[in-house]
Amino acid sequence: MENPEASGNNRTTLSTSSWCHPANRVHRFMALMLMCFLCFGSYFCYDTPGALADNFKDDLHLNTSQFTLVYSIYSWPNVILCFIGGYLVDRYFGVRLGTVIYMTIVFIGAMIFALGAYVNAFWLMILGRFIFGIGGESLQVVVNNYVVLWFKGKELNMVFGLQLSFSRFGSTVNFWVMEPIYKWVATYFVGYERLGVTLFIAALTCLISLLCGLVLGWMDYRAEKILGRLEESENSEPFHLKDILHFKSVFWLVSVICVAYYLAIFPFIALGKLFFERKFDFIPQDANTVNSMVYLLSAALSPFFGVLIDKTGRNVMWVIISNVTTIGAHCLLAFTFFNPYTGVVLLGISYSLLAAGLWPLVALIVPENQLGTAYGICQAVQNLGLATVILLAGVIVDKYGYLMLEMFFLGCLFVSLIAAVLIYIIDSANNGILNLSPSVRDSIKPTRAIDETANLLDTEEFTDQEETDSRPRDWEEEAATSQDIAQVQSDRIRSRYLAQILPNTNIPDRQ
Repeated sequence: MENPEASGNNRTTLSTSSWCHPANRVHRFMALMLMCFLCFGSYFCYDTPGALADNFKDDLHLNTSQFTLVYSIYSWPNVILCFIGGYLVDRYFGVRLGTVIYMTIVFIGAMIFALGAYVNAFWLMILGRFIFGIGGESLQVVVNNYVVLWFKGKELNMVFGLQLSFSRFGSTVNFWVMEPIYKWVATYFVGYERLGVTLFIAALTCLISLLCGLVLGWMDYRAEKILGRLEESENSEPFHLKDILHFKSVFWLVSVICVAYYLAIFPFIALGKLFFERKFDFIPQDANTVNSMVYLLSAALSPFFGVLIDKTGRNVMWVIISNVTTIGAHCLLAFTFFNPYTGVVLLGISYSLLAAGLWPLVALIVPENQLGTAYGICQAVQNLGLATVILLAGVIVDKYGYLMLEMFFLGCLFVSLIAAVLIYIIDSANNGILNLSPSVRDSIKPTRAIDETANLLDTEEFTDQEETDSRPRDWEEEAATSQDIAQVQSDRIRSRYLAQILPNTNIPDRQ
């Protein structure tokens, strides 16, 4: 009989004095570190063919078409399965089980890919890469869900940036260490077997990520019990597939940016080594170095840009700025012979800024019980674009050269820029919150939630929302006193609520 009370007392004690409590800053930092390492192995193994491109061709006697197939086969299953993976997380698996399932698929795919190289069976390598792709993008979806679940609020942009930073750091580390590992393995093995053993070693990073997923799942289960998130999820409306039809137009524009912008990043990196060798006469090692700068800068700058956007808000504005600067970077690389590090550094900075500002927008647009499906849709359309454009990019280079490829990338970026401008226009026209500062966003969002739930503002001729709409330009001037505004609005709503429920009110009803 005393256990419930004791349990409640323990929870209270933990919340105030123990780092073991899920609300404690140290505990949440530990969870964040595990989230960061969830995708480390996936990103590390994804770029292994790029880091060992010459070795793949020499040891396995692959031609260019076969080598590009190793990359494109990763994206093809995710055109559909990534969306399905997000839906399964929302409707059936949940975040914890979904993470373990998808991380296991990633590990199995990486092992089969390595086995195919070890026995020199190209079809087995393609099968392994296909399986690896099934789990890889779906894993990113559930990690996004984890981030929103634990850090929804003012820290969201920073956490998204930090998580992306560690993921991209996996790709950067891959470019740094795979060649030395290959040379070390070559002292014990020869031919295609040394490549297979090297890939087996790389697959161990996926095993480490799987272990991180298991530990994080246990921490989240414990946090759900202590914080009462289980009751909240049980009371929420379950997600149905038909709910996709009600997604806002702004969400679909975000999806357009996800595919159009990244088409000018990932295919460029995949073909960047040859581009720098042919246009700027770089030796292969120097070409690899400059090509890896995009990932390196992303790993270094994403957390800082996340903090910047957490402090300033204005997500849509930063997305527009990143599109413009990315266009400038590709123009430098395409039309000038300036030091390519200038263009690549600008490209890396812009890429980091866009990722920190774009992905948190989904959490501001879509309800929490639909986030898995929403992120799955974004990943799915992105993979549809990547799967086709990587093959198309090879055709463009073979027939027209790298200048036309850069023109194609610039066209994609202009589409992304137009979509970002449309988001700004639609959000502003509807008095949205996507491009507000954090203080103003916090002051008006709770008021709107109360208005939608209680419909209290129907008792006045001139509503608080109308007052807000009549002076949209004053939001920036009054941001410093937003807490006072929120208190005034709260008092008004409270008075009207009393007018609704008390019979002796002096506020006359509207006829």
